[in-house]
Amino acid sequence: MSPVLTGRQKPAALAAPQAPDAQEAEAVHDASWVGGWSTGAQANSAALIRWIVWGLIVLGPLLGALAYLSVPTTSASPAPKTAPPAPPASGGQGAAGFASLFVAAYLSAGRGDEPKLAAYYPPASNLQLDGVSGQRWGEQLTVVRLRQTDTSVWAVTVAARVTGATPTATPSTQPGASSSPTAATDAVRYFQVPVATAPGAGGATAYTALALPAEVAAPERAKTPELVYGAMRPALPTDPRTQAVTSFLTAYLTKAGAELDRYLAPGTRLAAPSPAPYSGVAVDQFAVEGETGGEPVVSVPGDGTTLRLLVTLRATGQDKVRLPLTYALTLKARAGRWEIASLDGAPAVTSPTPGPAASGAPGSAPAPTA
Repeated sequence: MSPVLTGRQKPAALAAPQAPDAQEAEAVHDASWVGGWSTGAQANSAALIRWIVWGLIVLGPLLGALAYLSVPTTSASPAPKTAPPAPPASGGQGAAGFASLFVAAYLSAGRGDEPKLAAYYPPASNLQLDGVSGQRWGEQLTVVRLRQTDTSVWAVTVAARVTGATPTATPSTQPGASSSPTAATDAVRYFQVPVATAPGAGGATAYTALALPAEVAAPERAKTPELVYGAMRPALPTDPRTQAVTSFLTAYLTKAGAELDRYLAPGTRLAAPSPAPYSGVAVDQFAVEGETGGEPVVSVPGDGTTLRLLVTLRATGQDKVRLPLTYALTLKARAGRWEIASLDGAPAVTSPTPGPAASGAPGSAPAPTA
């Protein structure tokens, strides 16, 4: 009969103690796994991460350069060129010529000539002109004043010697003017024409008159500016300056430039009138820059000295008529004699020429250059 168990018996697995080697192996196995990863795998992962980091450090600049170079280069598109603004309508010279033609047609116009004027001023086709066509006309038409009143408008004053006109009964109020029929029919009169300009076909300039001509007073005469020369003095034969200008002007006016170079300073080039217009020259007087008078001059200063002269002379034409002429010259000293350095375009003034005061009256302001 089997013995009766009076107490609880431990299970065999719990009751049987484990061997020490088995316990250590289990501990080692448990220690080699952390969070589901073995320590060997962790070491390999850490080494791989280190290599990746070092690779990135080494390749970082190279990758940055490649990224920079791989960006497509976009050149800045040039700013669109804006067309330059069209210059304002100009053509002062053309407006002057247009006004001269208009005044010529206007002065000779009579009954039936309205279409001729309409070519310059379109509303003239509605006019009814009096008088006989061609009964009077203008001669020596000259533009004496040109003033731009707006961007595309020019006020042109044309002088004309009107002939064939019937003299008026009212005498002239201008000082010194004659009221005789001869003077009235041969008087110089002034007509102001407003001319508008606009761009025409093919880049040309088109013109039209804005009104019929208006008769105005003569332009104001400017005050003569002060010149740099002293008073006129007789041209003495013993004066070296007289000798220099006489020799030069004789070759210049009577020999068509023959032997002209011998009287010119080095580097000076002048062309004489041809054919020679005169047969003789006599220098009467000259005024010297800055010279107020004194003893006669018989010597020449040192080389390189320059002097400006204003010379008056009488030139004898082929018809034996003597004509007064005036020349502004610049002389230069060299080797004990005077030579001609230049034939000046105008006498030298001491200061800029002052213009007359501006005013709204016709002919009171100076005419600007076209």
